Amino acid sequence: MGAEMRKVLALINPRSGVVGAAADIMTTVGRHWDRPDIDLSFQFSQSESDGRAKVRRAIEAGVDTVLVVGGDGMVNTIGAELVGTEVALGVVPTGSGNGFARHFDIPLQPDDASKALVKARRQPIDVGVANGRSFFVTCSMAWDATIVRTFEKSPVRGVIPYVLAGVYEFLDYQPQPFSVVLDDQPERVFEDPLVFTVANLTQYGGGAQIAPSACPDDGFLELVFIARRHAPALLPMLPRLFTGTFDRTPYVKTFRLSRMKVKRRQPAPIQVDGELVEAPADVEIRVLPRALSVLIPGPARGA
Repeated sequence: MGAEMRKVLALINPRSGVVGAAADIMTTVGRHWDRPDIDLSFQFSQSESDGRAKVRRAIEAGVDTVLVVGGDGMVNTIGAELVGTEVALGVVPTGSGNGFARHFDIPLQPDDASKALVKARRQPIDVGVANGRSFFVTCSMAWDATIVRTFEKSPVRGVIPYVLAGVYEFLDYQPQPFSVVLDDQPERVFEDPLVFTVANLTQYGGGAQIAPSACPDDGFLELVFIARRHAPALLPMLPRLFTGTFDRTPYVKTFRLSRMKVKRRQPAPIQVDGELVEAPADVEIRVLPRALSVLIPGPARGA
């Protein structure tokens, strides 16, 4: 915006796990963003609907940037309102997984993140849409979605509780076949999906890279598929999730797509950026190329 005054809204999730006292996070953000060339204001997102409403009003008032202080769920909620606008999304991560921030190398400490984002550049990224709902990180439809159900009940956050939730859900998980059409290709059937994740970014969160080659601005999404029958052979290879080599593991199949239609026998919840969402049997996914402007520190990643 050159020499113009920037109008910035910092929207804080007061329930996010590691934010701490509201006054502390406001001081942290203000230390770096309260400058002569920035008109900075703070608000709290008391609920999903409250956050959406506040962002819509901020857009109407001419805000230039929205800083989301929260986890991937709040990034999804608020970012969805910014899709297709010129307003940039900045993320000060305070969640448990922080897949969005990890992909773009945004520091995980609020002070470091706030400092890095002040000088960050704006970059448009792709947006995935699942049955009309935007997602920026991942959307999952099989066992990889059901993990969220158990993980949400855990009083503790982090990688270990997530793994334990996965083991718990695996014991009861019954796969159903998916009939899938990728772009203009012939229909194919995935008989026993265990992992069926569509990724816009590399991360599940917590450092686990489910789609290491996913690019945020190439106009494509990446489908990662693993059959349930291959689960025992893959268990010793799970550490590769954290080394960026999981897609080179035997039995992991990946597909690039710009749109996809999935037909399932029964309705089942899907995971959207870490949140469990009820979904009908049929799920349609598409990509909106470069539809969201985000603040990214350092050189472009995946460009």
